[in-house]
Amino acid sequence: MSQRSENRGKSMRGEYDKRPADAVVLKFGSSVLRDPSDLPLVATEIYRRRRGGKKVVAVVSAFAGETDALIAEAASLGGARSRHAPRIIALGEERSAALLAIACENIGLDALVLDARTLMLGAGGPIDDAHPDTIDATLLEAALAARDVIIVPGFVALGATGEPVLLGRGGSDLTAVFLASALSLGETTLIKDVDGVYDRDPNADAGAALRYSDLSWGRAHLVAGKLLQPKAIDFAASHEVAIKVERLNAGAGTRVCAISAPPSKPARLAPMRVAVAGLGTIGEGAALRIAADTHDYRLAGALVRNAAKRRLDAFSAAVVADRAETLLATRPEAIVEALPDGAAGRALIRAALEKGISIITANKQAIAGEMAAFTKLAAQRGAQFRYSPSVGGGAPLIETAAQAASAGRITKIEAVLNGTVNFILTSLACGAPFAEAVRRAQIAGFAEPDPFADLSGADARAKIAILSFVAFGREIALDAIKVEALTADKAAGFAQAGGTVKQLATLVDRGGALSAQIRFSRVDDDPFFSGVEWEANALRAVTDDGRIFEARGKGAGRKPTVESILADLGDIRRAKLAGALPEAALVC
Repeated sequence: MSQRSENRGKSMRGEYDKRPADAVVLKFGSSVLRDPSDLPLVATEIYRRRRGGKKVVAVVSAFAGETDALIAEAASLGGARSRHAPRIIALGEERSAALLAIACENIGLDALVLDARTLMLGAGGPIDDAHPDTIDATLLEAALAARDVIIVPGFVALGATGEPVLLGRGGSDLTAVFLASALSLGETTLIKDVDGVYDRDPNADAGAALRYSDLSWGRAHLVAGKLLQPKAIDFAASHEVAIKVERLNAGAGTRVCAISAPPSKPARLAPMRVAVAGLGTIGEGAALRIAADTHDYRLAGALVRNAAKRRLDAFSAAVVADRAETLLATRPEAIVEALPDGAAGRALIRAALEKGISIITANKQAIAGEMAAFTKLAAQRGAQFRYSPSVGGGAPLIETAAQAASAGRITKIEAVLNGTVNFILTSLACGAPFAEAVRRAQIAGFAEPDPFADLSGADARAKIAILSFVAFGREIALDAIKVEALTADKAAGFAQAGGTVKQLATLVDRGGALSAQIRFSRVDDDPFFSGVEWEANALRAVTDDGRIFEARGKGAGRKPTVESILADLGDIRRAKLAGALPEAALVC
């Protein structure tokens, strides 16, 4: 998601106003990076920050136990204190950084790994306890401008001779604080396995432990010396960088800064009961992630066509139902609606909202034409109606349109909204015949066995209608949207003419009158849309004062769409934790 001014001319994707509010430095230590299986949870945390409009610098430690193993390996050759030891010890952070980049790529985030040498991150002092003092901040800012996520191996810097040195035990904390200072952010967030700093060990005495909302740097030495690296606290104090301590998927935590406040008993939520309607590609992916996160969620039930069919062991504790009434009787607090049928999804959404059950839906056919009614019903019943997965998959198109609408009056939206059609168009550009391009999309899991909704433009039409509600607070009628279908003859014409063709959805506000169309356009001279390939989606919104808001990402596929579902679900959970939603909103 990026913002720029139209009068600055066209720019490549990622042009970015370097304001402190637009970036965040997150640090992930070995308490949350226990092994590679934790990487999807970390990528989810990064995704939700990016979806919220932040560029992310992610500082990573090695996986749990890996640093000790590498130290032992160096010591076995008598080299624990050798000047070469940091080079092998640093391999742990390099491995976790590379694997996290792959995990981010899988869900549609554009990530880049920058190591200490590339960043010219220098440090002075002992080779195993150095202090960072220099960095090429301009390079880091430029990388942030071009990418969603910059991943930096923590704990490591370069000494005076250009060889690797280490920043001491817990040195990734110091890396994060140092980078936040270099970017003039004034704050960094350290993601730990606890939700803040407590006056005593919350794992040993959970009933009596009190959490600090604000904690001074000086007092942090006394109560957080084992949780935070002391050198990182000192650097933060001397450079006035606040340190936020949070856990994954949490909102509140502790802010280590100039002041302290008395600790208090934190709000606690039981794991949120969630049901999933539809165990197809998307629904099953969401259900597996929800079932695995036992700290935050409980998979209460699943709605399927055949309840007697054997299901994965991960769903053994959930009620598997073939009737909506049975699913609602499991008393979920939220339902992930991923049914393949628009009418069935619409009926379930209405029934759930009537009972005060929050909804996250990926079913654009179920909600197109009903946006105002469902939004009003959710507000009346104290529930939330969330639908980011229905438009853009993992690309934050809903959030970008909402951001533009909050910044000013939108005059025009252009978007590539159908990942299947975009995949087919990219295949055509690579020389594939139309039938083969469709077959490839089906094999990749982007197109249904019957691709009519994609090829006819019905899918994109529903999505632009939903976006009209987000952007203008009113939904354009579906039958008022002009749609151009993709046919074999049309595809042959594109191949003969050459150039880059995209299915562009356009929504225009002319003096309060909305008009929309779905058509195929040449975009050779538009670097933003011409670079949208394969299953990617993209959106550009223009406000009346010339500002341009852009976003793009993977618009189809299981993993990106599941990330969007989890982000919506996490927003609902954090709203409950903050007291914005009632703890029990069910109406029986």
